[in-house]
Amino acid sequence: MSAVQDDPLIRDNITQYLDEYLDKELLRFVAIGSVDDGKSTLIGRLLHDTGMVFEDQLEAVRRATKMEDEEIDFSLFTDGLRAEREQGITIDVAYRYFTTKKRKFIIADTPGHVQYTRNMVTGASTADVALILIDARLGVLQQSRRHGYIASLLRIPNLAVCVNKMDLVGYDQGVFERIKADMLEFTDSLKAEGRGIDRVQFFPISALKGVNIVEGSSRTPWYDGPSVLSFLEDVPLGRTEDTRFRYPVQTVLRPHLDYRGFAGQIVSGTIKKGDRIVVLPAGTRSTVQGIDVYENELEEASSPQSICIRLEDEVDCSRGDMIVREGELPSVHRSFDADVVWMSEAPLDINKTYILKHTSQTVRVQVDEVRNKKDMDTLGDVDAERLELNDIGRLRLSTHRPIFHDPYSENRSTGAFILIDSLTNNTVASGMIRPEERDSELSLDDALKELRAGSGLSPRTQVSARERAARMGQRGNVIWMVGLPGSGRWSLAYALERHLFDLGRTATVVNPVGESFETMVSAAKACADAGLVCICAFPSYTAKDREILRERLGEDRVIAVYVNTDIELCKERRPDANFDGFEPPNNPDLTFTLDQLNLDSTVRFIVSELERRGMAAIP
Repeated sequence: MSAVQDDPLIRDNITQYLDEYLDKELLRFVAIGSVDDGKSTLIGRLLHDTGMVFEDQLEAVRRATKMEDEEIDFSLFTDGLRAEREQGITIDVAYRYFTTKKRKFIIADTPGHVQYTRNMVTGASTADVALILIDARLGVLQQSRRHGYIASLLRIPNLAVCVNKMDLVGYDQGVFERIKADMLEFTDSLKAEGRGIDRVQFFPISALKGVNIVEGSSRTPWYDGPSVLSFLEDVPLGRTEDTRFRYPVQTVLRPHLDYRGFAGQIVSGTIKKGDRIVVLPAGTRSTVQGIDVYENELEEASSPQSICIRLEDEVDCSRGDMIVREGELPSVHRSFDADVVWMSEAPLDINKTYILKHTSQTVRVQVDEVRNKKDMDTLGDVDAERLELNDIGRLRLSTHRPIFHDPYSENRSTGAFILIDSLTNNTVASGMIRPEERDSELSLDDALKELRAGSGLSPRTQVSARERAARMGQRGNVIWMVGLPGSGRWSLAYALERHLFDLGRTATVVNPVGESFETMVSAAKACADAGLVCICAFPSYTAKDREILRERLGEDRVIAVYVNTDIELCKERRPDANFDGFEPPNNPDLTFTLDQLNLDSTVRFIVSELERRGMAAIP
């Protein structure tokens, strides 16, 4: 039986118990750190020692425990996946709940492995406290700093640094003090960057032995600070909350003709009956007529309450709009910088657009620039062209229409967003909007001009070259045949098309009937952009023509094939043709003499070159 079941209030007055439970403050905290630092064991110990484990759970863990000389493997209270138990590591985020007389808690146990950084970010995104575990034998590792940096990036205000496994170093105070000094140097540097860390507390603990977890211990007489649980019970929920009213509208309630309300959750601030408000993006002003919750009407409501607001005027307002107090406008921009954690196996593709989900609205977005990427070993900024799984970087984004937001450093709800791949519907990144110099007080008229100005995106395909290549098994390119009339370049072009088709590739010969050189180049570019292997043998006699060709198509998408057939044979084949003005290419990619080599052999050589360049890899 757990401590909850044993509470006399549950037996004698369940209503009073539930009322007291509802009135308790809720603290969300996350356990983070390197692999095998003991995060799951610490959480299991907290649950066990606070009486939050039922007898059947305890018995099941006893049976599953395989640790030498230990009756209970406390990590098994959270590591519930079969793969986790087999490997002895945390893979997915595990959430656990417990309560004490002072507070109720939600714990997120997150993975320590680098490859599961995205899981760690998910678990830490709503936390008020980060428990950072450090193995006393190993000291502060790069992964410890990495997770500390992510916690600061997510604006978690309280860091509880637990130096674990002190029993394995004889509860040596010197070890603890050295680790504390190393970590303080790191956290002080984060504070200096304005990362939003309010307080850092250090604990010498043994999660396995229960030292300084729920109560203080005589094994560390040199430590006079609180236990981990005491800290969690007493730490102020000290996030500097934005007091400006922000109310993203979730839905419109219209149960009958005499009622029209706008339902949603207050993400920051307070609203009262009679307050003057502005509805964005319409810019309509009105007054709060009523604030409703289930079967009640309130005079006032605050974050994080879910309510329904009635207005005195009929206004155009729907899901995705935001209600704010008059005089407290958010920032309104089409383009902004954001810190982004990439969470998808598919890397960032700067040439495609994504869907940005922000509060209750969605809008199409494009990536203008990858400003930099965080080197997770040095935590320095490095240049990058894209982001890959678990990378953290800074992007410049532009949205189809302006969004109304606040910097993440001021408001975690209106400053956060996710990116969604519009083709797969997968969440690919989470982002935090950075403050901008232009984020000074904005007048309503200026905000409305920005909101009503139309699309901020230049037209851009939603299917990138990388996606086309993955779908078609080839990269769009142009094979341009150069040679004299009668050299056989057109015969070679059609033979190559047939061979590629037989191999399962998608290729086409651009037909030159009635076309000019300029239109042929445009047609070839369109085919290559669509992911096709485009084959063309249109006359390009001069070096200038071939220079234009490469400039238009891109150097890496053109293979110039010089069909260098003997000129006398060419004249014999085409006695009526004009052979004047031809400039043989100086540095063609491939050269063939069709009077000495047959078509089949030439085609195979060209296909081999395509495969070597990764342009049309043959399965």
